[in-house]
Amino acid sequence: MPSSIVYERFLWFELQAKGGRYPNSTTLARQFEISQKTAQRAIVFMRDRLGCPLVFDQHRKGYYYSNNTFSLSAIRLSAGDLSSLLLARDLLNNVTNRTLGKDITHAIDKIAVALKSHGVNIRTVKHAVSLRFIEYTQASETVFKHALEACLNKRSIEITYASPASNEPTHRTVDPYHLYNYMGTWHLVGYCHLRRQFRNFNLLRIADIRMLKQTFIIRGPFDADHYFSSSFGIFKGYTTRTVTLRFSPLKAKWVDGLIWHPKQGQTICKDGSLELTFPVAEFAEIVMEILKHGAGVEVVSPPELRDLVKNEAEKVSKLYKPQNIEKRCRTLFGRVRGVE
Repeated sequence: MPSSIVYERFLWFELQAKGGRYPNSTTLARQFEISQKTAQRAIVFMRDRLGCPLVFDQHRKGYYYSNNTFSLSAIRLSAGDLSSLLLARDLLNNVTNRTLGKDITHAIDKIAVALKSHGVNIRTVKHAVSLRFIEYTQASETVFKHALEACLNKRSIEITYASPASNEPTHRTVDPYHLYNYMGTWHLVGYCHLRRQFRNFNLLRIADIRMLKQTFIIRGPFDADHYFSSSFGIFKGYTTRTVTLRFSPLKAKWVDGLIWHPKQGQTICKDGSLELTFPVAEFAEIVMEILKHGAGVEVVSPPELRDLVKNEAEKVSKLYKPQNIEKRCRTLFGRVRGVE
């Protein structure tokens, strides 16, 4: 019997009981064309397992609610739904310093108790699935909550921001548009009144935050879906360049199937190598990503990106020349052992 049909019986019976119509096993059986024994079992389940405050009135030969504020949830949750909630909680615990994760734990515990009666065990889900992060940052609880509230209510904020491009922190007024997590780090996209442009702010670099009374209207052609799909990585812009990378046959086995961009193009060459093509707004992040794959990837185009990767690779190579290694070792041991 599908759980949705059983649940429908519960909701109907509750509506009748709260409406003063004094339903019983006979009326429930007639409504859903089931046996009277099945109907009676459903009533007992509602009272004893779901905690419904059902009381039988001997005079009216039917049930009523002793507490009309009680209500069965109109939201049906399955084992899969609970699994999704647990994964969401674990994700939030990892990337928000438990800011939001602990806020939904209480609700999940209540749901788990209800689902346990249907054979769903929360421990089974926890043992079967988990989330692990290698590189991530944990945003300040105060900063995260204020940023989220400001986005939801379209309230401007004042922040003190320490940009890596500047030695001194700056005080800014920002209209926060969208909060998102990228590679384990929370970012805020909004209109910066100081720069008079859309800007991306790393929540970890926000030292102080204050929500203002003033509200704002989103400026210009900002759309979150378009913003994130416009180009590779965290750096966005209205102008992009098409990048083509060629992975060696060996490396292709490892990167085949990876999504670098929703609109990427992929081609398997005759020698087994793999070519990826996708739009990029800024080269800074893609250079770092390319270098992660070492000699297993080559920049086909554009020439400017090819030159950037080549120059960076040469700098890395110099770090491992014999004289540099010897010099670095002397410096290291000199610090540790006091040897020149």
